[in-house]
Amino acid sequence: IKPESQPVVDQLAEALKGIDVPVFVKNPVNPELELWIGAVERFAKAGIKQLGAIHRGFSIYGPTQYRNKPTWEIPIEFRRRMPHVPLLTDPSHICGRRDLIYSVAQKALDLGFDGLMIEVHTQPDKALSDKRQQLTPDAFGQLLCKLAVRRQQATDPISKHSLEKLRSIIDGIDEKLLDVIAERMNEVDKVGEVKKENGVAIYQPERWTDVRNNVKQWAEEKGLSVDLMLKLYEVIHKESIRRQSIVMHQSEPRIPTD
Repeated sequence: IKPESQPVVDQLAEALKGIDVPVFVKNPVNPELELWIGAVERFAKAGIKQLGAIHRGFSIYGPTQYRNKPTWEIPIEFRRRMPHVPLLTDPSHICGRRDLIYSVAQKALDLGFDGLMIEVHTQPDKALSDKRQQLTPDAFGQLLCKLAVRRQQATDPISKHSLEKLRSIIDGIDEKLLDVIAERMNEVDKVGEVKKENGVAIYQPERWTDVRNNVKQWAEEKGLSVDLMLKLYEVIHKESIRRQSIVMHQSEPRIPTD
């Protein structure tokens, strides 16, 4: 079931009341997590017990090697918010090409998703639709043998101890990161004060360009993903603008008259 049409979802949920059948809700084509979750919740409210979700990718503007871009952060967040709902990935629909199916299928299993939906046809080139994304039974069997299924948790004590130790270290680093961000924001507030005193605009395009260029250079030097770091700094920059706007519009302190 596709959740794009809310009236259709409502009608289906109402029609299925009291019927014990499995219902799988595919993500909407547009990357709208709330719409996807809302459709699943609508069926849950109708009393459907056998609920599942299917990650089929999203229509994204711009060039991509996929038919529908996986945009993994959306199903990951879906999984976090609805851990009780089985989540399957549809590599066939995402890829649109059979040569990409393995990498997407393995990524889904690496992320701990609950299963896969893969199209199989005895003669893919004669299929009436989507012939380029379908596997032969033999190719499907080879794919299943190649895929590695991951456990949700480590089971042996040594591995569990190692993970706990590493996670403790990461938690400490995360706290330090937040301390650094808090320190940065304190300096941002001071910048806002200087701009306010001197009648300077909050947004400085040239400065933002310099920051982005610095981030690109430092990310490359440190072996970090440039795209990820730029996205992170987009968020930091928006927060900096927000904080400076608050500083800019704060009332001047009242001067005592006596």
